Amino acid sequence: MPTVHIGNNRTTEMAGDLTRLSPEERLFAGCAAERALWFARDGDVLVLPQTPPDDYVRYVTVFTGTDPASLRVVVPAPGYVGPHLLTEDRLTAAATREAVLDALAGQSVDRVLSFYPDASVAALARSLGATSALPGAGFFAQGGSGPANSKAVFRAIAAGVGIPIAPGAVPATRQEAAEAIGDLLVQGLPVMVKREFNNGSFGNEILSLTPGLEPFGAQQVVVLQDREAVEDYLKRRWNWLTDEGVHRVVVERYFTDARPVYAEFLVDDHGVEYTGQGELLMAPLFDGVVIPVPRLDPDTAASMVDRSRRLCEAFHAIGYRGTMSVDGIVTDECGIVLNETNSRFSGSTHLHDGVVPRVIGSAYARRRVLYERGGWTVPSFLEATRLLAAAALAYDHATHTGIILTCDFARADGSVRYCVVAEDIDGAREMEQRLLRIKA
Repeated sequence: MPTVHIGNNRTTEMAGDLTRLSPEERLFAGCAAERALWFARDGDVLVLPQTPPDDYVRYVTVFTGTDPASLRVVVPAPGYVGPHLLTEDRLTAAATREAVLDALAGQSVDRVLSFYPDASVAALARSLGATSALPGAGFFAQGGSGPANSKAVFRAIAAGVGIPIAPGAVPATRQEAAEAIGDLLVQGLPVMVKREFNNGSFGNEILSLTPGLEPFGAQQVVVLQDREAVEDYLKRRWNWLTDEGVHRVVVERYFTDARPVYAEFLVDDHGVEYTGQGELLMAPLFDGVVIPVPRLDPDTAASMVDRSRRLCEAFHAIGYRGTMSVDGIVTDECGIVLNETNSRFSGSTHLHDGVVPRVIGSAYARRRVLYERGGWTVPSFLEATRLLAAAALAYDHATHTGIILTCDFARADGSVRYCVVAEDIDGAREMEQRLLRIKA
C-alpha cells in the first residue's frame, strides 16, 4: 500500500503570517518541500506545492532505488499565498482530495507522512478515509501541533520533568517581559527573546548591555543600556514578538560560549526511537548540520540523548506522534541545556531517515561524518551533477564517501544544497573547499 507524503514545510502555525514572506522566500520554501522525494518508495503519492524538476527527481530516485515512473505527484491549485507553499487551504480543498484519490487509484493508504502534521493534514487524511494511516491523528485534529511546537510549552514540560533549561520565563505581559529581561541584564547576562513559533532562528533576537556581541542564532543584537531602554524596545517589538498579541514570548539567558546541537527521535505508538544527533551550523542563522556532533565528549553526548529522550517521552504521553528534533546547547558552564523542540520534520530529517538508511547504510554511517550546507552556486541542477562527476567529488557507493546534492534551489537563488560524506570532519571540510573551488 502507498504512503501519501505531504510537503507542507512552511505553515502559518509554525512561521506566522505567510503573506509577509517575499516571493523569493516562498519559492525557496517550495523547493525545500521537494526533499519529500528522499522518503518516497515505489507507488507512493506526493502532495507538493509545485512540480519538482525532472532532473532532481531522477537524481534522488537513483540514490533511493525508487522507480520515478511509479510515483504520483499531486500539486493542488494555488492557495492564498500563491503556488509555492502548501498552505492549509490547499490541503483541505475538495479538489485536492479528489486528485489524491485519483492518484491512489483505489488503493488503501498505508501511511500519511507530512513535514508538519497538523489539523489540515488530519482533515485530508479523514477525507481520504485514511485517519488510521496518520499516527496521532486525534491529537492533530484537535490542534495538538501548536502546543507540540510551542517554545513556551517546551519550557513548561521540560521544567516539569526536571530537564535543565536556560534561566528565563514565559511572560504574559510587556511589564512581565521587561522584568524578566531586566533581571538577567542586571546580572551582566545577555538575553535571547524568542517568538513562541518560528523556525531557523528567524524568530530570535539577542539583547545585550554592551555592543560587540555577534548575532549567533538570532536575526540581530539590540544594545539596551537600562530598564527604560528595555521598555522602549518592548514597546517597539511587542507586536512582532507576540504575532500581534496572538502568541507568547520566551525570555531566556543567552549563552555566548554555546555550541548548538540537537537529537532527533521517532515518536510512534511503540514508544520513542532515537534516530541521530548533530551540530547546528549558524551563519548567523541556521546554515546547515554536521552529523554526528564532532569532537563531543561521550558523556555529554549521552546526556544530550538521555535528556532529549525524556522530553520526547513526555510528548508521547500526551499523544504526539511523528518526528521530534530536540534542540539544545553545549556550554562550558552548564554542560547540556535544552532550549526547544521541533515536533515536525527538521532540517536534517531527510538525512537521518532518508539519506543514511537508503544511501549510505546505517552500518557505514556510524563511521562517517555528514556535513550538509547550502549555497553552492551553479548554472542548473543538472550542470551541478556534471561538475561533481568531472571533479571526482560525486558520492561513491564503493567508498561510502563523496558529495550528495540533497536539494535543488537553482530556481530560487541559483544554488544547490550539498551533503559531504567523509570519514571525519576535517576530511568533510577539505572536500567542501574542493567543491567551492569548482568553476562553472
